[in-house]
Amino acid sequence: MPKGIPNKRYTPEFKKLVIETMMAEKLSYCETARQFEVSSDTRIKDWERIYLTEGPEGFAVERHGRGSKGRPKKLPTAVEEDLLAEVQRLRAENEYLKNLQALVLERERRQGKKPR
Repeated sequence: MPKGIPNKRYTPEFKKLVIETMMAEKLSYCETARQFEVSSDTRIKDWERIYLTEGPEGFAVERHGRGSKGRPKKLPTAVEEDLLAEVQRLRAENEYLKNLQALVLERERRQGKKPR
């Protein structure tokens, strides 16, 4: 992009008009970009995706850069407490099964049988 030419801003009303005209007249992305003097057909594709997923109100949202993945949302405290309780129960069960297996192997060794 040449220096000194700022990025063109499009209003939400203009974006809505472009997409609705494209759908009504069944125009391609390239034809629509040429007709409305939009810099790229990929911009029209993005506008169409926003229009179809979020509706015309989606054009009012300012979008800059990449979307943030961020940290995952925190679980509600009740769910988190239930999960912690289940982990503790499973750890206790695992420890019990290990002790039980050790006792069974010890009994089989004393009786002279082959271990499993």
